[in-house]
Amino acid sequence: MIGVSPWHYFADSRPAGATSFGFPETPLHDMPAVRYRGIFLNDEDWGLSPWATQTLAPYSGRGAIGPEAYEKIFELLLRLRANTIWPAMHECTVPFYLVKGNREMADRYGIIVGTSHCEPLMRCSAGEWDVAGEGDYNYKTNREAIIAYWTERLEELSGSDNIYTIGMRGKHDGMMQGVRTLDEHMFYLSQVIRDQQKLIRQFVHPDPTAVPQVFIPYKEVLDVYDAGLEVPEHVTLVWCDDNYGYIRRLSGVREQSRAGRSGVYYHISYWGRPHDYLWLASTSPALIHSEMTRAYEHGADRLWILNVGDLKPAEYLTEFFLDMAWDIRSPRKKQSVFDHLACWAEREFGKSYAADVTEIMKTYYHLANIRKPEFIGWSRVEESGFPRGLTPVTDSGYNPDFNDELQRRIQAYLLLEKRVARLKASIPAHKACAFYQLIEYPVRGASLMNRKWLYAQLAHYYTHSDTALAEEYARKSRLAYRETERITADYNAMENGKWNRIMDFRPRKLPVFDEPAFPQLDSMMRLGRQSVKQIKKTVRQGYVLAQNAAQATGVSSAGVVIEGLGHSFFAVQMKQGDSLTFSFDIPEPGEAWIKIATIPNHDVDMKGMKIAVSVDEKEIAVLDYSVSGRSETWKRNVLRGQALSSVRHTFLQAGSATVTIKALTPYIIADQIMVGTTEAEDFYEFPATKTPVE
Repeated sequence: MIGVSPWHYFADSRPAGATSFGFPETPLHDMPAVRYRGIFLNDEDWGLSPWATQTLAPYSGRGAIGPEAYEKIFELLLRLRANTIWPAMHECTVPFYLVKGNREMADRYGIIVGTSHCEPLMRCSAGEWDVAGEGDYNYKTNREAIIAYWTERLEELSGSDNIYTIGMRGKHDGMMQGVRTLDEHMFYLSQVIRDQQKLIRQFVHPDPTAVPQVFIPYKEVLDVYDAGLEVPEHVTLVWCDDNYGYIRRLSGVREQSRAGRSGVYYHISYWGRPHDYLWLASTSPALIHSEMTRAYEHGADRLWILNVGDLKPAEYLTEFFLDMAWDIRSPRKKQSVFDHLACWAEREFGKSYAADVTEIMKTYYHLANIRKPEFIGWSRVEESGFPRGLTPVTDSGYNPDFNDELQRRIQAYLLLEKRVARLKASIPAHKACAFYQLIEYPVRGASLMNRKWLYAQLAHYYTHSDTALAEEYARKSRLAYRETERITADYNAMENGKWNRIMDFRPRKLPVFDEPAFPQLDSMMRLGRQSVKQIKKTVRQGYVLAQNAAQATGVSSAGVVIEGLGHSFFAVQMKQGDSLTFSFDIPEPGEAWIKIATIPNHDVDMKGMKIAVSVDEKEIAVLDYSVSGRSETWKRNVLRGQALSSVRHTFLQAGSATVTIKALTPYIIADQIMVGTTEAEDFYEFPATKTPVE
């Protein structure tokens, strides 16, 4: 109320001076929509851990994130109206309860400590089992030692507020050790849960139903749960997204009646297949809002946890998520999700700057919807047959010849950087550091990453036709890499080194973060080869016609247009039975494909993601774009931010034609549609007119 931002420490958001404050005359009464609201500090290896242990508290032991850091984090959580923490737990970090003062600091701030899906009964086994356990971390063969290990922690935490994770996975983020079949997995996991209830009754509270507990059916554990694993009714089921922001499962009608209700564990940062996104936080608030609203409607009101990675630079998205957890019940039907962003921008930078900041960040999220900056190298992680499981960077799916799509993306980022530079010049001095951290660094980082690899692609493209032009693009690509180095160094040096080591633009040193190499071009230049300057443009046959979902006829009565979703940035959420109809002027008769792009959300009700496609009111196909596990299709979907469904159709004549898509199952969110011929498929973005929607 008095103008102190929750980010006064973590983003150096300094309040304006004031000499007085008038309290509102009307008393304020409020209460949260979600009981337990908090964050998971995860993949802390490259930012939070080195900053906390080498800069903030250099006297601490290696990897010992201690009370100095957690005190700052706990204050932030309270200012964000949160009350729960899942502490950092990677092997590089000393487990939370093994660092002196951490437990006491949580108690002092009233922060409830929980643990993630692979940390049962407050034990961080990735870092603790080798210290406190005996033998193998194998419940099947070493049950008594594991029970003793859990017992020790429960005795230690007497009197503290905790949310106890039950169940068991591997020592870190893997399958329960020792089980080989689904039946065996269910048998031993059931026994684990029975033993854990006995321990809670003995060491925490004689009535386990009075103790907050969660069961997290994450990855392979979901398969066991679906096979019939019985979880006590008082335990909260915590559903998970697919690590890329699309929730996989939510409570059905029976599960919604459980005493323990349900919650959600959600990611805006992730390490793993098909590719990490640990550097910049670029998930659109509209996706978070869409998915978490659906979760709340399914009864997920007990616990919301957000995986924030290193916390920075996820400041805004963290606040957005926690604000939703507090007041999601407020009616917002006529509001844009970006109204929240505008209010945040006004609070952080002042009314005269709020509109510009909002538009800058909307463009930032829009471009990332189309392709996250970490995914622009078209590379992958955890792929068999490659060193460290890392595939090399390859030229992108953008086509330099088609619709100028590659050059248009570069120009969009250049324009965005110019807008940031103009605004930065007028930002008040006391807000300069906050502007750099919250706005400039993520925007410029995303732009430079895109320019680095797209310029590199242009250099490759022109190597054999115009070496001078290829060399210029290679120079721009290398310059983008060096500029990324520089802005990161500036970040770490600001505030007299307060943030030294907090920002690493190369987490895990993945190929996408490397400086591009141009061995063929460099070799040609050394040999003195002259430019050929005979660029042969691809002569295209056939046609491509595309529209955004919001351009459908009668869209207002057939769905809800959601600003901020999809490549179009105005995707249409459809109810079961809704239809969208698009008019196309087909230039020639013959066979063509019809491609439909939808948001790659999941069938949380297990009914599939089904749409019917009709041409001129005649149904030609029923498509189901639901996916299972981490299939190749799912990988393509999350990297692209779209699920593509395709059907072939023969248009008997040229001229006007209508294509209609109908939602046969709930939660279909249409993004774009395209009609074209086989000869015109090698490009990335649908060439739809991106017009604002009123």
